[in-house]
Amino acid sequence: MHNTIDTQIGQHMHDLVCKLFPICRSLTGDGVRQTLTILQKEIPELTIHEVASGTPCFDWSIPDEWNITDGYILDPNGVKIVDFRQSNLHVMGYSTPINKKISLEELEKHLHSIQELPEAIPYLTSYYKRDWGFCISHSQRQTLQPGEYQVVIDARLGPGHMSYGEVVLPGISNQEVLISTYVCHPSMANNELSGPVVTSQLVRWLSSLANREYTYRVLFIPETIGSIYYISQHLDHLRKNVIAGFNVTCVGDDRVYSYLPSRNGKTFADRIAQHVLKHHCEEFIHYSFLDRGSDERQYCSPGVDLPMVSIMRSKYHTYPEYHNSMDDLNLVTPEGLSGSYMALVRAILCVEHNATYTSTVLCEPMLGRRNLYPSQGGRVLPEKFRYIKHILAYSDGQHDLLSIAEIIGIPMWELLDIVEQLTSQNLISPGETEHQTAHNQTAV
Repeated sequence: MHNTIDTQIGQHMHDLVCKLFPICRSLTGDGVRQTLTILQKEIPELTIHEVASGTPCFDWSIPDEWNITDGYILDPNGVKIVDFRQSNLHVMGYSTPINKKISLEELEKHLHSIQELPEAIPYLTSYYKRDWGFCISHSQRQTLQPGEYQVVIDARLGPGHMSYGEVVLPGISNQEVLISTYVCHPSMANNELSGPVVTSQLVRWLSSLANREYTYRVLFIPETIGSIYYISQHLDHLRKNVIAGFNVTCVGDDRVYSYLPSRNGKTFADRIAQHVLKHHCEEFIHYSFLDRGSDERQYCSPGVDLPMVSIMRSKYHTYPEYHNSMDDLNLVTPEGLSGSYMALVRAILCVEHNATYTSTVLCEPMLGRRNLYPSQGGRVLPEKFRYIKHILAYSDGQHDLLSIAEIIGIPMWELLDIVEQLTSQNLISPGETEHQTAHNQTAV
């Protein structure tokens, strides 16, 4: 049953990637708005916000808005050799408008290619310095002949707005789980679209839960400037309330799983991410915070210090298709997307159900009369009964369920039914978890 559901969910997510793939996104502009509007149809709870250019946020300010209609190069014979409408990676992001004839020597100063990947079109931007450029395959670049080339970039760059999306799903507790992904790259499937697509599916699942213990704050933002702006507006609230955070990016291929820790490395979110991946997949790559490169840079920066981690597939900067046209719809698979989705679902289940339990009975309780133990003794106990005894043995008010699962060596989510039985029989009593206590002490 679970495999069928996962396959359906994976295909739905891949279909959404295909729908979003042609849209030209950037830090700002109509492409981001179009993307958020499509996601809003998936998750009606999504609120779209607009922030005016020039708005200050810490050491930064919101940049001018950029929109592009067309871009191309005509060779000396008038043949169109580079066409934005064929691939939106062909024009460097945030290029200033231009329409003129230039020599090949001058054109070369504004061309970008990857010699090591001769058939790939690179992804390049110039957000904060006025410039223009074209990105082409290296093999095509080598065929260019001397002569006069017509270069055209039909773009608008000026005061406007930055758009981002936000979902807040209230829980029983005001303490929050922060989930963040970005919507600012053009047509790249794993590096860009896998994140918002898997995140939107997580929101759909979270919305279906009858009783959420925690509040979930979910962001669809432009990378870097979006997180910096959001933190600048909500820092006190985030520091007070966020108990765990997940930055969702590069979650679409099916090659490998990766874990990037928080700067602290020992937060509740770090414990959960490592526990989940240890049981979710055969092996995973444990990166260092020194290998950071996405919005965890902002969420974990000194003075912000949120417990933000990343559970990924092939990490950014590590796979050959990263930031080029090879990061296409063939790289991202329904299986890769559904695997990442399930890993994050399991992480959230661990957040939701973790607690520190205390046994209500001195010595071992009489399990037989509660139908929690075999009526005949003297033989090897089935695993369930051994797990019952293990949970009771470590329900000392010192070990949370996550640490008990680590001691036993099985996934925490496989203990939830047993814990529910023991709680319903009043054999164990839940108390505060370590992160709850820490937050309460901070609030005092």
